[in-house]
Amino acid sequence: MSLALLMALVVVFCTPLAAQSPTMRIGYVDMKRLLDNAPQVVSGRRKLELEFAPRDSALNADEMRLVAMRSRYERDSSGMERSEAESLRREIDALDRSIKRNRENLRSELKTRSDQELDRSWREINNAVIEFAREQKIDLIVPSPVIYASQRIDVTDQVLERLRRQHDAKAAGP
Repeated sequence: MSLALLMALVVVFCTPLAAQSPTMRIGYVDMKRLLDNAPQVVSGRRKLELEFAPRDSALNADEMRLVAMRSRYERDSSGMERSEAESLRREIDALDRSIKRNRENLRSELKTRSDQELDRSWREINNAVIEFAREQKIDLIVPSPVIYASQRIDVTDQVLERLRRQHDAKAAGP
């Protein structure tokens, strides 16, 4: 009797809940793939490369000059006057320190600018995922990393295509 009553209560209370909740739609997005391939991110990387290329080239030229100076010192220092050899050594040391300092400054500035570009792209990517989910009436988007996601629910390619269209539209202008 009590088992029958318990079953009746379960049916009474669960039936309205089941009738009210439609099938939930879930999607999966591989965020690493989006961040590696989204045209907004790729474009930002290219922009940074162009922005920092002149300074990097100048540093590379300084490094080549340093190599030449060290080679000259090793080759000619024994035949130079002591003061001339010491002067060349000091110049080598000063250039070496300058290169290290400038390389570290360049690295730090590049890191800061990369973070800024990534933050801007990250917002755009998140918004594209949200818009896609709303349009497709997806209830939940699960980002990577996950242990397993079926290809059936992987919407990364569709979001990536949306990002490409947005990027192309933005590049085409108003």
